[in-house]
Amino acid sequence: MRIIISALLIAFLAACQLSSTPQKTQYLTVLHTNDHHGRFWHNEDGEYGMAARKTLIDELRDEANQQGHSVLLLSGGDINTGVPESDLQIAEPDFKGMSLIGYDAMAIGNHEFDNPLTVLDKQIAWSNFPLLSANILDKKTRQHAYQPYAIIEKKPLKIAIVGLTTTDTAKIANPQYVGHLDFISPAVATQPLVDEINSKYNPDVVIAVTHMGHYHNASFGINAPGDVTLARALKPGTLDMIIGGHSQEPICVDQQGNPNDSFTPGDACWPDKQNGTWIMQAHEWGKYVGKAVFKIENGKKELLSYDLIPVNLKNEHGHFIKDEIAKDKKLYEFLLPYQEKGALKLAGSVGSVDQYLDGNRNTVRFKQSLIANLIISAQAEAVGADFGIISGGGIRASIKAGEISYKDILTVHPFKNRVAYIDWQGADLVNYMNVVASFPSDAGAYLQYHKIDFDLREGEIHINSINGKPFNIDRTYRMSINSYNASGGDGYPAISEYENYQVTDLTDAQALRIYIEKHSPIKVNEL
Repeated sequence: MRIIISALLIAFLAACQLSSTPQKTQYLTVLHTNDHHGRFWHNEDGEYGMAARKTLIDELRDEANQQGHSVLLLSGGDINTGVPESDLQIAEPDFKGMSLIGYDAMAIGNHEFDNPLTVLDKQIAWSNFPLLSANILDKKTRQHAYQPYAIIEKKPLKIAIVGLTTTDTAKIANPQYVGHLDFISPAVATQPLVDEINSKYNPDVVIAVTHMGHYHNASFGINAPGDVTLARALKPGTLDMIIGGHSQEPICVDQQGNPNDSFTPGDACWPDKQNGTWIMQAHEWGKYVGKAVFKIENGKKELLSYDLIPVNLKNEHGHFIKDEIAKDKKLYEFLLPYQEKGALKLAGSVGSVDQYLDGNRNTVRFKQSLIANLIISAQAEAVGADFGIISGGGIRASIKAGEISYKDILTVHPFKNRVAYIDWQGADLVNYMNVVASFPSDAGAYLQYHKIDFDLREGEIHINSINGKPFNIDRTYRMSINSYNASGGDGYPAISEYENYQVTDLTDAQALRIYIEKHSPIKVNEL
């Protein structure tokens, strides 16, 4: 009996000694990008591009490995939509390029739903890393529609990565593609899932890779709640960091935690911290690679340094802000055929315009714009409409004065929405306009309209004229609209099931091209 008691005592003392022994200090380097939007190739000024990004990431990864750090490479999502060469090839070069660079995981962004879901299935198959979202459920089964999280071993660390997607996807993605999906609250999805992960895997680090946006002090306005709201809603210590996207900004704060609005490429940057969780985002398009270095000791994570490293960005004088990063030869040669194939489809002029058409989001989401007048004129002519509307968020780029290429058109219209129309009775049109004209500025839903004049009196819309003629409530009017807004996209009333609604096979880009070819040189003030 004494022998047994002694053995147990020795084992107990040994266990106590083991548990009190300090754990070895570990280091983790987290590299990240977000909102790639088709920029697999460098721009015309030689900025960013995946080949140079790979060179930089390889160097950062090698440096971290030499220092004994574990290394993780993450993306905040939105790989799709933005550059015609990529859009025409459903982002195949982009996802395959990310695989060659060595990404470990990414969040599913709202623009991953710009195409039919069969395209997203292909993109998942092209990727040797997981595309994650824990808050997208199938409405019928209430099961996760996509992989919710991943456990990644970066010896000696075990890292849990949870994906999250903005709930705004339900209204800004094409309802035809996402109507069967439920985008639930990220906080509601995250807390029980992380609790389960901790119980099952006991990870050393827990990260949320998100596509939700960073809104300082949780002031998200008309947008869905973002990363700050998420961090504040969770129990302290639930997440060690959030690697984000969607708001397309470099997240840098000053010593008081206020936004560092003076940040420019090459400056020092320090990320936001909310409720014990670091929040990081690297602007957009691969312009930067974010680099965070953490010290992990006895379960405590300390951020030692943070950098937003420019990828061949230039200053206003056309000089590289830092030394030019060479393009990785193998990745460059892999991507080149995709660039050449895309460029071949886009070559040549289709017409010209006499002045600059401003399609910047700070214009088309805030006030009526000349570029919308051109777009609506093209769609209205295509279907014989009296007037037309589109949401400002559907305009994605500007058009310079002078010659217009098909690439310019596809940059403005990357979504392949089809041109449609509806014949309204006057009274029904007034009711509809009361809804769509009420969307606020600084929103993708902001109404752009042409050839209809109205004003607001005591909270009600009063239509003055349509196509230059006085409005008659007893008449029928044809309105052009795209299939996205007609199906309820951007929160517009869904009219696609109405008997007097018709959709054509013509895409918005095709309609604009036909109009420009027919009417060039376009005189904007005569539209």
